[in-house]
Amino acid sequence: MKRLLLSLLLLQTLVFSLELITPIPTHVDVDGVKVQLGKKLYFDTMLSKDDTINCATCHDLHNGGDDGLKVSFGIKGQTGTRNAPTVYNAVFNFRQFWDGRAKTLQDQAAAPIENPVEMGEHFPDLIKKLNATAYKKEFAKIYKDGITKENITDAIAEYEKTLITPNAPFDLYLKGDANAISQEAKEGYELFETKGCIACHQGTNIGGNLYNKFGVFDDANLSDLGRYEVTKRERDKGYFKVPSLRNIAKTAPYFHDARTSDLSEAVRLMADYQLGRKLSDEEIAKIVAFLKTLSGKLPKGIDK
Repeated sequence: MKRLLLSLLLLQTLVFSLELITPIPTHVDVDGVKVQLGKKLYFDTMLSKDDTINCATCHDLHNGGDDGLKVSFGIKGQTGTRNAPTVYNAVFNFRQFWDGRAKTLQDQAAAPIENPVEMGEHFPDLIKKLNATAYKKEFAKIYKDGITKENITDAIAEYEKTLITPNAPFDLYLKGDANAISQEAKEGYELFETKGCIACHQGTNIGGNLYNKFGVFDDANLSDLGRYEVTKRERDKGYFKVPSLRNIAKTAPYFHDARTSDLSEAVRLMADYQLGRKLSDEEIAKIVAFLKTLSGKLPKGIDK
């Protein structure tokens, strides 16, 4: 009996290893004290110039980790130019932002604070503000040099590492629970693989690990040149970081320009733009059923 169970376990491990999609780990290693400080900063409007905007304004942890808007708003009602990506599972992305201009979560944490359209603050001014509060003692307990730009963003990034959503039904299916998803979703996953979607959407985050041109078989009517805006290299025109499909059913609207809020339409557009394929309504419905199994459990302690 023991040999049979061991054989089944080895077989399951082998099958799992052949999958291009891997489950989200149930936890990541973090510094718990930094996490608590980072969480406090994440929800604090003091990080913005006029004390009106915090990280959660654009990355609502009860709303898919984004804000559900086409483009987010910052101080003085200013609006951005791209749809806000989800903060959930961002720790698994190889770069941050649609154009990949931030290499790490810590790099990303600094950008909205300094962006004049978002929080519009300057770190020297922010440091003065925070030093006039209880934050001074809190930082001193953790960081020898107290409140600095490096330490502010380090704490926020440490908190964001905890914002993962494991144990989605599809994760459970990958781990061997054949009943974790419906037959329709299983057929949708097969289509997802055979039609070619998995070429870009794979790995732990089912995306977020490479750049790709938006509109391989169709120019997709781009006005935003994506990665080119960072590198100024001709070959990067129209390239964007492939987004994660984790929790995709909860993160509408879709694409960098939020061109649709309908998940079925997003699948249709992707098949057209990226694969040069026309999918039937039935095929789209099955793929959507699969995508809906990618919504994981929200982490504990996400309230303010």
